[in-house]
Amino acid sequence: MPQPRPVIAFDLDGTLVDTAPDLLATLDAVLADYSIAPVDRDATRNMIGGGARVLIVRALEHNGIIAPKEDLDALTGRFIAHYADHIADHSRPFPGLLEALDALEGEGALLAVCTNKLERLARLLLDRLDLTRRFVAITGADTYAKPKPAPLPLLATFEAAGAAGGFGLMVGDSATDVATAKAAGVPVIAVSFGYTEVAPAELGADLLIHHFDQLQGAVRDLLRQPVR
Repeated sequence: MPQPRPVIAFDLDGTLVDTAPDLLATLDAVLADYSIAPVDRDATRNMIGGGARVLIVRALEHNGIIAPKEDLDALTGRFIAHYADHIADHSRPFPGLLEALDALEGEGALLAVCTNKLERLARLLLDRLDLTRRFVAITGADTYAKPKPAPLPLLATFEAAGAAGGFGLMVGDSATDVATAKAAGVPVIAVSFGYTEVAPAELGADLLIHHFDQLQGAVRDLLRQPVR
């Protein structure tokens, strides 16, 4: 009997694609409403991952500003609109991604995206980078009733991708991704080049990789067999 095909579910921002340049440029545009100078890229990069509203709140708090809900609603709306117009101005896949996807597909893996980005923005970004066709399922923060780190989005992404019995693993860059995978009961690989305020080695992932040329071997190690 042939082995079931595993699903490799990827986070998006900071895992598949370096989206920081366009996200932080959008943040600058939104914060200009408060006469706040452009954010420090190194200090703010690791705040990415919780969604637009969280990023705005944290940037405002960093500047000593607690904005009322109405202002946050308006700022978040402007952020999303501006970002959609500039979603792939400078965002690019991380080095080695395409070759890693080719290798996994060649061994029979099903590839999926499970992100806390809004689904329509995730699809728009992947479309602009000609990556949508690589994934059999793409889900976002608003696809299901709860976002990550609840296990629902990952388990539902596995099901949408056609996983047999939830066979597969998660690849991400943050504590949220690791917590999601553990809650779902699947192995998790962390990348060290993404966006995290916790040191990558301390995230608690099953394996840590530093470049996508290590991904195929890491997947094999965790699944304890070639992914054919």
